[in-house]
Amino acid sequence: MKNFVVKTIANAGALAVAVWLLDKITLTGDSTAKEVGTLLLVALVFGLVNVVVKPIVKLLTLPLFILTLGLFTLVVNALMLLLTSWLADKLDLSFHVEGFWTAVLGGLIVSVVSWALHVVLPDGD
Repeated sequence: MKNFVVKTIANAGALAVAVWLLDKITLTGDSTAKEVGTLLLVALVFGLVNVVVKPIVKLLTLPLFILTLGLFTLVVNALMLLLTSWLADKLDLSFHVEGFWTAVLGGLIVSVVSWALHVVLPDGD
């Protein structure tokens, strides 16, 4: 359970950095507390998308991963971020990613920051 909480916090932190750095990734709320709550919920959605959908997409696009020597990962990460944005809209969460190229850059930022936070944060159960 502790591992799940740490991963969610790392995802939330990574998403917060992407929101902070990119103007076309938006997170709105009436107050800071509401924004933090929304960010945690979006991080949960993002985590679920990465656990459920991403492995299927990676398996189906395995030839493209091999052909591009792994660079297709950027496209898959962007698609997962766009899917998270779409699901957040359906769940009435105020998180939005505008455009594919913004999602590519956002996915890259989220991956790097999430990796760095996983290195720093404890992950034992």
